[in-house]
Amino acid sequence: MSATKKYASVILPLPVESTFTYVIPEAMESTLRIGCRVLVQFGAKHFYTGIVEDISLNRPQGTFDLKEITQQLDSEPIVRPLQLRLWRWISAYYLCSIGDVFKAAMPGGLKIESETKVQLIENEEQPVGDFDLSSREIELLSLLQKNGALSVKEINKKLEISSPEILVSRLVDKGLVSVSEKVLERYRPVRQAFVRPTLDRNSESSVEKAYASVGKSAKQQEALTALLALSEYNRQSVPVVDVPLSVLIERTGLSREVFKAIAKKGACEIFDKQVSRFSPKEIATSPLPQLSIAQSVALKQIHKAFIEKDVVLLHGVTASGKTEIYSHMIDFVLKEGKQSLFLVPEIALTTQLTRRLQAIFGDKVVIYHSKFSDNERVEIWRRILNSTEPLVVIGARSAVFLPFAKLGIVIVDEEHEASYKQYDPAPRYNGRDVATVLAAMHGAKTLFGSATPSVETYFKAKEGKFGLVELSERYTQVDLPKIEVVDMKAERGKKAVEGYFSHHLLSIAANSLNKGKQAIFFHNRRGYSPLARCKMCAFIPKCDFCDVSLTYHQRRNRLVCHYCGAEYPVPELCPKCKEPAMEIVGYGTERLEDEIKESFGGYKVLRMDLDTTRNKESYGKIIDDFSQHKADILVGTQMVTKGLDFGEVETVGILNADTLINFPDFRSAERAFNMIEQVAGRAGRRDGQGRVVIQTYTPDHPVLDFARRHDYQGFYEFELQQRKNFLFPPFSRIINIYIKHRDPRITVETANKFVAQLRESFGSRVSAPKEPTVARVNSLYIRQIMLKIEPNANLAGVKDILRRNFIQLVSSPLMKGVSVYYDVDPV
Repeated sequence: MSATKKYASVILPLPVESTFTYVIPEAMESTLRIGCRVLVQFGAKHFYTGIVEDISLNRPQGTFDLKEITQQLDSEPIVRPLQLRLWRWISAYYLCSIGDVFKAAMPGGLKIESETKVQLIENEEQPVGDFDLSSREIELLSLLQKNGALSVKEINKKLEISSPEILVSRLVDKGLVSVSEKVLERYRPVRQAFVRPTLDRNSESSVEKAYASVGKSAKQQEALTALLALSEYNRQSVPVVDVPLSVLIERTGLSREVFKAIAKKGACEIFDKQVSRFSPKEIATSPLPQLSIAQSVALKQIHKAFIEKDVVLLHGVTASGKTEIYSHMIDFVLKEGKQSLFLVPEIALTTQLTRRLQAIFGDKVVIYHSKFSDNERVEIWRRILNSTEPLVVIGARSAVFLPFAKLGIVIVDEEHEASYKQYDPAPRYNGRDVATVLAAMHGAKTLFGSATPSVETYFKAKEGKFGLVELSERYTQVDLPKIEVVDMKAERGKKAVEGYFSHHLLSIAANSLNKGKQAIFFHNRRGYSPLARCKMCAFIPKCDFCDVSLTYHQRRNRLVCHYCGAEYPVPELCPKCKEPAMEIVGYGTERLEDEIKESFGGYKVLRMDLDTTRNKESYGKIIDDFSQHKADILVGTQMVTKGLDFGEVETVGILNADTLINFPDFRSAERAFNMIEQVAGRAGRRDGQGRVVIQTYTPDHPVLDFARRHDYQGFYEFELQQRKNFLFPPFSRIINIYIKHRDPRITVETANKFVAQLRESFGSRVSAPKEPTVARVNSLYIRQIMLKIEPNANLAGVKDILRRNFIQLVSSPLMKGVSVYYDVDPV
């Protein structure tokens, strides 16, 4: 019997700063290890999956009672110690709780949680009719009577109410319903029926006896023959293969009952076993791609730079063949017996990239991103956790959380992309920067790649903190595309505009299509139209919960809020003036798709935006069809700008550059230049120079001039001077502080108080509170405070000051319900 108790510090998936201490039951003391999952009770009823971060003999100070761990869920750790170190770094750097990091890092299928179930209480002494019930309460009771016990989530879905907990609470108080907690295992392994011969391979007569046992049944004889062949029973030199029952049924056309019959006669056994959700990939047959002279030089320079630097930037123009160089770097690392992580900014990019790398590295290639189901992500997690084999993991930003054992290199393609940044919910991390820290923790190298590096990254490379390798020519030696800027104001004056398109763009696109080439139209606004508007009084419908106009989606015939997701019918009468004068104004990708089909009759059009790529298969289908020239025109949002490789695209149209340039943010010029240069880079990648047409009402904007000349260096120097003048990154670091509350008065008051407190420590580094572009989301009013700190400031000290001031701020009863969060290094 143990003389002293042991205590576990457990990370819970809750937005709290600290871990929670639980007593380790004696039965678990010898088996529980750091990184194991445990099921623990939190509060009176709820159970959560936690991760053991530390084990100690020291009871924490205080006289409070400690609960015991309810259940140990793993015999071996499911999170590596290095991952826990990374979680702690993310929590400290991005000013969020360790619980928020845990929630983001772990696949949902690895979290066992309790689910509240609601059920009716049968009470003959006091029938329901005796109570004064609201219509909603009666509706809920009827629902429970019809369906039995339901979860709170199911009630929410069926009744379409925002806070079912309040309704349930009222009925609990009246004694009409009861609630209970059920612990749920969210991961469901796939099990499949297999068949295995049970004949003695050492006995020559065993096969004869088996055929004799099935008698004259032709079907059973056929089933036995197929099983012996597919299981390789007759090949004495190899082990017997377990054959999927579904394969036997498909090959023979026989029913399951036939195989059950021969199993009863002792010729085989049928059993279930766990199988992977992922089909096995064929072994690679393609050699590494042959490099051009320029690529070979760049590859040697990267290896040389890695001798002195842990991070190297490969600055290569669009279509310069960066992916081929990445392949050679991955091959080098795999031959060292290490693993590679290849990050891409958009899930859409994994489709083409995966096929290219699978052709070289075969089943060593693993894909991981948020479009996979929870169960699929758990399988990938376990594969990487339980193996030290050399692998190539391709994924979006969440792949940085995987349990790598022997990481050798991290490649961050299109490193400038804002998509690497997680905005909501916390942790608001940048996958690019976390990847760099992850690589450093493993003693691995990081390779950034971009045709338009972020200003901060290029600055670090120029200053010598990062290595820098330049690749200035395209792989095929084709010239960079010719970019033309069309003044839409002048075009409209000449009546040379049709709908949303200048005649010049339509003519160039038609010429390309007539030659059998393809075209891409880029517009960074999805939906059919940005807004509906009354022709009489100019009323514009807005979301009830957010300060933003609604976007019209024609396919659904609904007005949709792109912030909270709320949907509304299109009003027949104007809600303000009551006239039947509502019209659809402006263009989104859905409307552009329709107009392009009209303008280019006979050519097939595809659309790629958030609405057409809701599941992981849709990305691949659109990209495959366009790559194989099953469609001629692709219209889309920023998804079409990022690293996609289409060999037949000759023309690219950027339909409204002003929405990119005129965004109220210090990064708007950088974002606009990057996006224009990237989408232009989709044109003319194989044979013949591509053409790009930029439509704008501000043709003299300096960003457009730099883009027209493909002058990244000139843009960088121009932008760097602007940043220096106003002390923006890389000459400072920014932390945006957001205050949210349902009452606009409390929001403003809290923001003003917080600024006053922070200025006592930070002085003029703290800006006055301002309304963000969208000042109310999900019924919460928002104020933003910008804190600029020196690049080398001690972030831990900054975090302590922010936390002390926050506690002081919200300790007032007047501030109840105020939400404060931080966005470190916003992009």
